[in-house]
Amino acid sequence: MERDPAMTTDIQQARIDLACSLRWSARMGLNEGVDNHFSLALPDDDGVMRGNRFLINPFGWHWSEVTASSMVLCDGDGKVLEGSETVEDTAFFIHSQMHKNVPSAVCIMHTHMPYATALTLLEGGRLEMCEQNALMFDGRIAYDDEYEGLALDEDEGARMASKIGNNAVLFLACHGVITTGPTVQDTFNDLYYLERAAKVQVLAKSTGQKMRTISERVRSHTRQQASTENARVADRHFKALRRMLEKEEPDFLN
Repeated sequence: MERDPAMTTDIQQARIDLACSLRWSARMGLNEGVDNHFSLALPDDDGVMRGNRFLINPFGWHWSEVTASSMVLCDGDGKVLEGSETVEDTAFFIHSQMHKNVPSAVCIMHTHMPYATALTLLEGGRLEMCEQNALMFDGRIAYDDEYEGLALDEDEGARMASKIGNNAVLFLACHGVITTGPTVQDTFNDLYYLERAAKVQVLAKSTGQKMRTISERVRSHTRQQASTENARVADRHFKALRRMLEKEEPDFLN
């Protein structure tokens, strides 16, 4: 089947957006070696989104060196459809199962970013709803409190996918975090603010002082505000990051 030129343009834009988000994540210290992956599901050739095809960053590349063309397009069986690189095993099993089983997870970003991951090491560790950035995630977080080792088979990837439910964020016990969303922009914005919220919580807790609380009335009001504001913030945030990256590291567009 001949591909629609508009679809080709959309795929190229998706490659650029993923490369931009990965490079900025590296700049912000959210990466860990050449591990962890960002992916974006694409429609099948008939235009229907089924989670059978997705772009993902290539195996063995540091996030600071990825480019649009280095992104790998693979199918749900791990076959590389476009690109000269390969897909790391744990990345495939986590992201393929999430894309197949969680329709809302069009974009998936998995990291071991330090402050959010620190919360996953605590018994009963939770992001506490006592700070403005944290309130962006009120009612949007799921917690997997069972660490089962490396995700080296479909069963473990499916188990992780089953834990997130209708939420946008999944904290993985003793492991890291996953943010999901409808676009790269939305998912990256959540990733950024999740780490900021976790960081200030860890810093506040380190003082040993009593944490403030926020009433349910204010939490409910803020949830309503955030539901309309988050998308606008995500779009503005990502456009600013892309403008800066185009000036400072234009090779990411290649």
